[in-house]
Amino acid sequence: MPYLTQLADVARRTGFPVTEVAGWQTRGHGPQPQVQGIVCHHTAGPAGGGDYPSLAVVRDGRPGLGGPLSQFGLGRSGHIYVIAAGRCWHNAPSTSTMHTNSASLGIEAENDGTQPWPDVQKDAYIRLCAELCREFGLPASRVKAHREVNASKPDPHSIDMNEFRAAVAALIQGAPAPEPSWTEEIVNQLPMIRPGDDNFDVKTVRGCLFARGRVPVSAYAQVGLEDWLKSTRCDPGLVELVRGFQQAEGIGADGVVGPKTWPSLLRV
Repeated sequence: MPYLTQLADVARRTGFPVTEVAGWQTRGHGPQPQVQGIVCHHTAGPAGGGDYPSLAVVRDGRPGLGGPLSQFGLGRSGHIYVIAAGRCWHNAPSTSTMHTNSASLGIEAENDGTQPWPDVQKDAYIRLCAELCREFGLPASRVKAHREVNASKPDPHSIDMNEFRAAVAALIQGAPAPEPSWTEEIVNQLPMIRPGDDNFDVKTVRGCLFARGRVPVSAYAQVGLEDWLKSTRCDPGLVELVRGFQQAEGIGADGVVGPKTWPSLLRV
């Protein structure tokens, strides 16, 4: 089997944002001999540092283990990073012949090993596994946690793999995910807006909330509506308004504006 240069296209079928890490199409410890399984990992990286602070380690390796360490990275926002098209050192020694480095693909999801999994990240994880199974003709049973195929590993922490595989199987049995529309592609490129952020995209959130009738007069009474709309800071008051909007829309009310909240705000 050659270098798997279709992996970026497979990842895009999930509908989540995809970054092709420079050089990925020729990166690997030689070509990938076969794909008989998928191994799910967590990075055990830093608790903070943005969406995918472990990128350099997964791409380049660490002392004693050269990179790439996995074909895919998965950010906290559900953003997918395509890192390598060849073989990666992500599971050795393996207790399963179908999940060795030469027989499987690895997904390194950003998590320090104790943090709760954001719903959007877990959704992207399931969808990526489903699309990979569909691409390589694998049943959902071939999706394994690292801990299931390596006796010395604990990852990915706290994910019930039976439930995870059931969700993957349901997606495989359904129709392939449609190609995203141009509006969906635009939404997928919008940034995550988190508490404490200070940028011009915060103004877009404010304007959308106001347009949806989700901003009471009390929210801007002290500063005036114009100044409130112009503010670029995602302050506690705005976070609470976002949570209220998310609850009304049936979205996980975490106060973070991401792939599940932007479409409702923008009515895409």
